[in-house]
Amino acid sequence: MITHTCHSPVVVWGGGTGGVAAAVQAARSGANTLLLTPGHWLGGMVSTAGVCCPDGNELAPWQTGLWGAFLRALYQAEAEGLDQNWVSCFGYRPTTAEAILQNWVHALPNLQWWADCRLLDVQRSGSSVQAVLIQRSADVHRIGCDVLIDGSDRGDLLPLAEAPFRLGWEPQELWGEPSAPSEQRLKSEDFFLQQSVQSPTWVVMGQLQSDRLVADPASGVDPQGSPLLPEPFEQACAAFGLERTISYGRLPGGLVMLNWPLHGNDWHRGLERAFAVDSKAEQELMAEMQAHSLRFADQLERCTAGWLRRGEAFPRGAGSPAGWLAAMPYWREGRRMIGLQTVIEQELLPQATGQSIAALPFNDAGELESIAIGNYANDHHYPGSDWPLAPKSCRWGGRWTGTPFCIPYRALVSADVDNLLAADKGFSTSHMANGATRLQPLIFNVGQAAGAAAALSIRLRCSLAALPVRLLQDLLIEEPMAPSGIVPLWDTPWHHPHWQQRQRACLENPELLGSNGCWLGPEEQVSMALPPQPQQDVWSGTLVPDGNAGYALERSDGCRWPVITLEPELSDWLADQDRPKAVELLAVANPWGPWLRAISLLGSKDVS
Repeated sequence: MITHTCHSPVVVWGGGTGGVAAAVQAARSGANTLLLTPGHWLGGMVSTAGVCCPDGNELAPWQTGLWGAFLRALYQAEAEGLDQNWVSCFGYRPTTAEAILQNWVHALPNLQWWADCRLLDVQRSGSSVQAVLIQRSADVHRIGCDVLIDGSDRGDLLPLAEAPFRLGWEPQELWGEPSAPSEQRLKSEDFFLQQSVQSPTWVVMGQLQSDRLVADPASGVDPQGSPLLPEPFEQACAAFGLERTISYGRLPGGLVMLNWPLHGNDWHRGLERAFAVDSKAEQELMAEMQAHSLRFADQLERCTAGWLRRGEAFPRGAGSPAGWLAAMPYWREGRRMIGLQTVIEQELLPQATGQSIAALPFNDAGELESIAIGNYANDHHYPGSDWPLAPKSCRWGGRWTGTPFCIPYRALVSADVDNLLAADKGFSTSHMANGATRLQPLIFNVGQAAGAAAALSIRLRCSLAALPVRLLQDLLIEEPMAPSGIVPLWDTPWHHPHWQQRQRACLENPELLGSNGCWLGPEEQVSMALPPQPQQDVWSGTLVPDGNAGYALERSDGCRWPVITLEPELSDWLADQDRPKAVELLAVANPWGPWLRAISLLGSKDVS
């Protein structure tokens, strides 16, 4: 029985990364917004699920929008800095992320947040959603809305709204994706029937007892070796050794994100239960995933003789039975809405080798439809060996990075429900493309675009499908608190003084964007200065190129540090070096990489 009825112009279901971003941006854009979450933490994979080593959008040109704002808030909040591990250039504590997101939400008087809600139903009339029904405590609320946004990790709203969606694999014959399996394989091989989506992980948080693992003869622990772990984890450390396997996800304070894909705590069995209507079967799946991850953590603790123990990082009672277990799984894939346009693998691949960009998404009127930029190299998680994928990476700044691609606005708009948007990883992509579009940074900015579109459509009294995309793009580029990039300019970092002008100019004249993603307009003499970062220092020594786009700094004390950078200007300078040079660098040391993340060049001279 419905006990309460209300209306909110924008309603966002789900506390995923994109859902929070959509709610924040809709409110910042002037729309009264109601955010409904199943738990009392926000952020999905960036906090609640504990995936605190984000992948993708790591280079300074892609650190824009709410992702960039989140990153800079983390730098201010984490005194130890974010250079903490080797899987990512950023590592932070879940509680730090949660505090940032809650501050954003609570700062907006036109944004209400209702936590601990249970989604009951979506009421639809014709081609529009009229209301959502949720239970909160003992009360049932009917909430009318003008625009409804799915901001959940698994596309919770789609079946209830009877919005068409995809789940699982598509054959290569459908779109010609180079990495997709054939229809014959999908029909004949058990693997595809058993593995409908990418494997999720239930993150466990560990706590290191000291900086380094020390050999313990009594326990037989070898820091560089591969200790024998019992089934099913015996191969987990085979490739990297025990210490490096664990430091993969190190965070400030010596916390460790245990999210190990190689024979670790990815879960592969019975995943169809996550998308069925049988709540008992779903709870059984969740219990199996939790138990599997806890067994992995326990075995690592045993094999390190206690160097790694369970760490307190999550609030007890927020869906987590203990402070070391994330409050929800990390879902890499869920239901994917069928939108007005579907992003497929070819649209993510670079047009040339080396530094390049994917083809820009133009509509039939010749207008660029981009509303967010991603760059992650396609990555799929299944049991067994790695799935072979078309390459989309290049050497840049002394390291490997993914090449950028654009997400078109119409991929966020339901093809069947007039007032439904997708803001999280369930927007309209193929299964293959999902491997590159599902990551935290891109989803922040996809959610931001969805929230801006919802508010703009209400203000203009315009349907989502007919929304003038250029107005949406202008709103994103000029957003006062978190301007978001929509044109993939490799050589223009977020802090460039003419960043906004270049973004707008490329919209007016796309020929100003070269095939390698560089600005082809007039060059300006500018001075760029980054805000100080924790742990930055001056590093002196001899820069030695290795001839394969890698670099090292040899210091007078005999130490040799690999050198990387996320800054375009420094990357260009490094690419021109073919012989040793005496340098002074402003850099941050990451001993777990290990590498120096160089921020700027302070001086250089030839070595005689």
